[in-house]
Amino acid sequence: MAIKDVLPRLRRERGLTQEELAKRLYITRQAVSRWERGETSPGIDMTKLIARELDVPIVELLEMPEQYCQSCGMMFTGPDQRGHEADGAETAEYCRWCYDDGAYTYETTMDEMIEDCAP
Repeated sequence: MAIKDVLPRLRRERGLTQEELAKRLYITRQAVSRWERGETSPGIDMTKLIARELDVPIVELLEMPEQYCQSCGMMFTGPDQRGHEADGAETAEYCRWCYDDGAYTYETTMDEMIEDCAP
């Protein structure tokens, strides 16, 4: 779900006006309004601040696929992409490249993963 679809609901659930949220984020009310109308989107750093102020996990504000690897973030698109436990049972949390036979298989740093995924 896009931030324009979730931000107004979360803000209202917490009893905040656009002006009040803007003050907490040290920005203008117009910026909040533009995000809620979908004219612009906040950057990742601002999205992290919004998540903190609204007390929600950041993934609630991001357009994330429904099913993705909890380690590398790869979206599951096929049945053969999930990892397996030691007993052979498929895991819903990790891809086969990160986790298989009950153990993590993909050891990397964040910088190396970024370079592998987006050179």
